[in-house]
Amino acid sequence: MNAKVIGLDIGGANTKLASSNGTLVELHYLPLWKNTKLSEVLKEIAYRLQPEKVAVVMTGELADCFETKGQGIIFIKEAVDSAFGSPKVSYINCMGRFQSETDKLTDLAAANWVASVMLVGAELGDCIFVDVGSTTTDIIPMISREHKAGITDFERLMRSELVYSGVLRTNIATLLENVKIEQRLCRIASEFFATTADVYILLGKINENIYTCETADGAGRSKTDAMRRVARLVCADLSEIQVKDIYEIASQVHEKQISTLTEVIYEVAKRNELKKIVAAGLGEFLIKEAAERLGFEYISVSGHWGEKISRIFPAYAAARLLDK
Repeated sequence: MNAKVIGLDIGGANTKLASSNGTLVELHYLPLWKNTKLSEVLKEIAYRLQPEKVAVVMTGELADCFETKGQGIIFIKEAVDSAFGSPKVSYINCMGRFQSETDKLTDLAAANWVASVMLVGAELGDCIFVDVGSTTTDIIPMISREHKAGITDFERLMRSELVYSGVLRTNIATLLENVKIEQRLCRIASEFFATTADVYILLGKINENIYTCETADGAGRSKTDAMRRVARLVCADLSEIQVKDIYEIASQVHEKQISTLTEVIYEVAKRNELKKIVAAGLGEFLIKEAAERLGFEYISVSGHWGEKISRIFPAYAAARLLDK
C-alpha cells in the first residue's frame, strides 16, 4: 500500500483522512454549517502531503447550510478538486463504484459507509458492518461482497440501517424522555444542555482528546464541566444534585444507546440471516456489548486494522480501494 494514496471522508462535522498504508491518520473538526474552512484545510493538506491519488467519500452534503444535497455535493467537490487538482481525485458513489461521467451527481451523497463495507466484505466476508461514530450509526448487511442496504439515508433510516445516535454529538434530550433518580422518574428538559460526549467522558469511555466536537455550553471538556452539563438535563446545578445521581443519569443514557443498538442490529440480522458483526468507529465499545447480548460473533476493526484506523475507517477504506 502507498502512503501517497490518501482517502478523505468529508462529513458535516468532521473531515477524516488516511493513507492507504495506514501510516497517516488525521481528523479535522470542520462543521460545514458554520463559516467552514474546508477549502483552506484541504489546500493545506494537498501542499503538505503532495498525494499522487485521492479517493473521496462524503456525507457533508446533508448539512443544513445547503438547500439541497446536490448543492452540498457541488460545494464539497469544488473544494476538493480545487485543492488537489481534479485529475488526481476519484469519488466513490453509493453503488460502490468510482464515479464516472455518466453517473448521477447525487449518487455521491452519503456514500462513506459503502467504502467501508466494500473493504470489510472483501477481507472479512459476510457480516453486519456496524460503525458507531460521533453522530450516527451505520448497520450494513454484507453478503457475497455486496451490500444489501438501502441506497439513500432516507431509505436506510426506514430500514433501521441508519440510526442518528453517536458517541459525541448526540443531544441527550433526543434519547430519553425521563431518567430515574432516587427511585423516582424525572423528566428531562428538552434543551441542548448536554451531549453523549459528556456521558462517555464521565464513564471513562473517551478522553478529552477524543472529545473533538464543541460542548453544548461552549465551556471545557473536563469531568466537572461534563457533570455540570448533565445536571442541567434535570434543570439542576451541582449544588442541587448529588454526584452519584449524575453518574446514574450517564449510565441510563449509555444503557439506552446499547438497547437501541441491540434492537436495530437484531432487526437487520434477522432480515438478512446474519450472525457476525464487524465493528468500527468511536463506539466500538457499544457494539461489542450489543454483540454479547445477541450472542453474535464479533470482529473489531481496531483489532484487525488498528484503533486509529477504526475511528476514520471510511477514509482508510476509500484509500485502499483506490490503491487496488
